[in-house]
Amino acid sequence: MFDEPEETPRRPTSKPADRAKDKSDEFRMHAELCAIFEGNRKFDAGIHANLDPQIARDSQKTIGRLEKSRQGDGPLISDQSAPDAAKLLDLPNSSGISTNDYHIYRRPGEVMMMRWLAGDQVDSFYTRIQAHFDAALTQCREDERQTHGWKQDPDSIAYLAALDAIDVKMEDKYLRQILRQHKVFALSTQTTDEMDIFHLCDFIMGIPAVEIVGEASAPPDEPTEQDRAWFMKIFSLRGMMEGEERMCFFTYLQKTDETF
Repeated sequence: MFDEPEETPRRPTSKPADRAKDKSDEFRMHAELCAIFEGNRKFDAGIHANLDPQIARDSQKTIGRLEKSRQGDGPLISDQSAPDAAKLLDLPNSSGISTNDYHIYRRPGEVMMMRWLAGDQVDSFYTRIQAHFDAALTQCREDERQTHGWKQDPDSIAYLAALDAIDVKMEDKYLRQILRQHKVFALSTQTTDEMDIFHLCDFIMGIPAVEIVGEASAPPDEPTEQDRAWFMKIFSLRGMMEGEERMCFFTYLQKTDETF
């Protein structure tokens, strides 16, 4: 006689604190996405698809070197690479490129988009990223309390308490005071394997996807999920230059369709 097969073991439920942290990380990443790309809706940022190809390629190489130069697991850039970071942050001055706006260089199935912020524009960025995070967290607390508040089991009580305990200051996450006080540079990254290009363009930026990816790469009128999927990696470089706080966002987008 054969033994009855064992039931497939249930996957252990994650700890309430871990579930709350996952929510916090999700909101933080989306807050960053919104604050970086809402400029044309909130701050009259222009969309300029004429970024000099050499500047785009050189910036991509510089960003790659800076990413490798980070110290340990943190975002701080090594002192040896500080001149590269400073040069990239100073491109608006050295090359006559406008800050606040989005500057785009396209190739088939590929987009490089850069945006610089300086001075008061940086202050506005931090205000907006905190507002996006706080709004998402507040809504989550309300929704989860409606869903789980009536339950009296320890897991639900602990989860709601962990959500209430979340207190994230985005300036701290970005090491803003450290950068300002010690005149160092930092580079953070965010990667999405399959970004819905409509979510980025239509929802966050409020513009048609064709304005970002171009006609050759834009989704068709009746797109499939594959048509809408793009690999995206965002590099957020920041530091002080000549007594002024500056930021540079380098975004790399690549169509996941293998035909490109």
